[in-house]
Amino acid sequence: MTPLILALLAGAAAGVSLGALGAGGSILTVPALVYLLGFTPAAATTASLVVVVVTSVTALVGHARAGGVRWRAGLLCAAAGLLPAAGAGALSARVPAAVLTLLFAAVAALAGLHMLRRRTPRGNGTVSGVRAVGAGAGLGAVTGFLGVGGGFLAVPALVTVLAVPMSAAVGTSLLVVGSNALVALAGRAYTAVHLDLTLLLPFLAAAVLGAWDGRRLAAKVSAGTLRRVFGAVLLVVAVAMGATAVL
Repeated sequence: MTPLILALLAGAAAGVSLGALGAGGSILTVPALVYLLGFTPAAATTASLVVVVVTSVTALVGHARAGGVRWRAGLLCAAAGLLPAAGAGALSARVPAAVLTLLFAAVAALAGLHMLRRRTPRGNGTVSGVRAVGAGAGLGAVTGFLGVGGGFLAVPALVTVLAVPMSAAVGTSLLVVGSNALVALAGRAYTAVHLDLTLLLPFLAAAVLGAWDGRRLAAKVSAGTLRRVFGAVLLVVAVAMGATAVL
């Protein structure tokens, strides 16, 4: 297969991951853009934000129509995390990349194990404002410090801290991830990073189509299965990133 075909498949996979699990966009997109399409790391991270914003909104519409979004929890988490994310992002610039990678791997592993061991909460949709703001601030700080992985952290936080059912946590995570990515993208508007639209737009189209398929997949799979798959994916990501940092 040519690099472009592989990149399109990766774009579709990123969309499916976001649509079905509410996470995985950046972790799948950035490597594909760098290693398959030849983007520089700076351009790839900026392009990844574009992909995450568009695909998150696309999948969010479907989840919202199906009643799978807890708007109050999502908006409170997103708003509470903006300032902590900015401050933690500035702090992370002083930490070696290998240390950040290992920290992310550790957080992903702990979250994955917690998701695999915990029963799916049966929340009634009522979310404590204080807990939502606290979870959002913590999520923003960790996400800002580690740079990527907003969705992989948002879903466990929504499920385990706020007792949002897994089916609703996926849609709500899209709201949080999309909002954070949009703010981050706005912060990069002044940078002179060139994005090759002839490569980015086909990748984005594949991701959008994948997001719709992922949303339909999430509607057909039980919450417990989604939770277990999500936990397993977290562990795989943790091992892969940990190995990257050590080797």
